[in-house]
Amino acid sequence: MIALKTLIFTVLVPGTVLLYVPHELRSLSSNLPIFDIGAWRYIGLLPFILGFAMYFWCAFDFTFKGRGTPAPIDPPKHFVAEGLYRFVRNPMYVGVLLIIVGQCLFFQALVLVFYAAFLFAGFHAFVVFYEEPTLKRKFGSTYVDYSTIVPRWIPRRRPLPKSHVAALTRRCT
Repeated sequence: MIALKTLIFTVLVPGTVLLYVPHELRSLSSNLPIFDIGAWRYIGLLPFILGFAMYFWCAFDFTFKGRGTPAPIDPPKHFVAEGLYRFVRNPMYVGVLLIIVGQCLFFQALVLVFYAAFLFAGFHAFVVFYEEPTLKRKFGSTYVDYSTIVPRWIPRRRPLPKSHVAALTRRCT
């Protein structure tokens, strides 16, 4: 049941943010100039594919390790500090932004640069003013400790050691 809810959320919310809105923005701005990068535009496929892989990896971890969904109304019940969460606190949002950047490059659409900036500002505000306070209330010192050693947006060069992850998750069970 949780997997089905994750799938429905993914189709409705990220599907809208990542596919429908960029398509509409490109359609509405078709008379705006593009930045022509020629064949280099195919480099945009790298962040696009990487971003999708990141999103689905995180959604899998939320669903099967956290026993919840990516939706804020049905979040994971268990603290998730595994997988990509060993590198950065918000890998799902980073993945979403990479997808938009990839589309921006591939479609050479300047409007998507502004959309990516708008999304980042929204994600940052949501994380700082809602998610982090909620996680601090729900998981207490476990989340506080995690947030002091794992960065919010720029990934660590080395993952959080598995012994740290085990200690953090053990404190929440």
